[in-house]
Amino acid sequence: MEDRTRVLEPVVAALAAGLVVLVTLLGLIGTAIRDPRPHDIPVGLVGPAPALQQMTTGFDAKAPGTFTFTTYTSEDQARAGIDARDVDAVLVVGAGAPHLIVAGAAGDAVTGVITAVFTGAFAAQGAQLSVEVTHPFAAGDPHGLVLFFLVLATIVSTFVAQVVLFVRGRAARLALWLAVVGGWSVLAGLVGVGMAAWIVGGYDTTGAAAMVGLVALASLAAGAVIAGLSRLLGAPGIGLAGLVVVLLNLISSGGPAGAQFLPDAYRALSPWMPAGQLFSALRGALYFDGQGAAAPVLLMAGWLVVGLLLMLLGQAVRGRVHSAAAMPAVAR
Repeated sequence: MEDRTRVLEPVVAALAAGLVVLVTLLGLIGTAIRDPRPHDIPVGLVGPAPALQQMTTGFDAKAPGTFTFTTYTSEDQARAGIDARDVDAVLVVGAGAPHLIVAGAAGDAVTGVITAVFTGAFAAQGAQLSVEVTHPFAAGDPHGLVLFFLVLATIVSTFVAQVVLFVRGRAARLALWLAVVGGWSVLAGLVGVGMAAWIVGGYDTTGAAAMVGLVALASLAAGAVIAGLSRLLGAPGIGLAGLVVVLLNLISSGGPAGAQFLPDAYRALSPWMPAGQLFSALRGALYFDGQGAAAPVLLMAGWLVVGLLLMLLGQAVRGRVHSAAAMPAVAR
């Protein structure tokens, strides 16, 4: 009987683990992507007030929740709004032909929806809409895919590094864990950005330097949380970190399309997760002169603080456990 149990136990454990992963992946990813619809895409408007009022009323009726509109008094002011990443596009209407200005680095999905919807709306009125692209992606990465996969690679590789450390050195001192978390973050920043630059044909020096810092900070923050959970909870902590830091983190980013196309729950989660914020900050560093990077940096710094607190808590719990284990030996 014991032999049969010994044989069946690893089989059942493997099947159960596979089922948990299968159901979790399908449940989380499937619900996120099964019906992608745009939400709250920020668009600026310039033109006569009556025309803009009629336009916003029409869009609110036909496509509620798709856009959020901001009115500007001049085209220059509206372009400054794009530069500051307050809006992803600007529609200029007036005496001449309508003109649409889109920020290419806002993402293909966002700019594609904006261009298609407004082009169709004016075509239905017999007018032709001219489209201008500003802040485009780099020629070597025209859709921003390499930039997003830099984010994905950073998160996944950081998780793998911490899992290996847990398996091979779980009994190591806190100082060693901190050294690995910090050392890997530097490597992730330098090697990750270096590889991405090689693939796309190079980035400008200022943008690349900012990217290294952002990727290193994201890896440091994610690594600290993973390390803290694993030191505090052991193997279950690794599983929890995989669920939160890897799976939910990447899903809530919305991928290259962005969080605007996700269901409400994931969109609400996205601003609090580092993957989407890192992707946004990288685009800001490369294509918008650093605009929009402050909030992601603060968010990732918050994750780092939480991770360090978890590591310290795990260290305190370990100390108590070791002390309790040593007391009976002293008593004897």
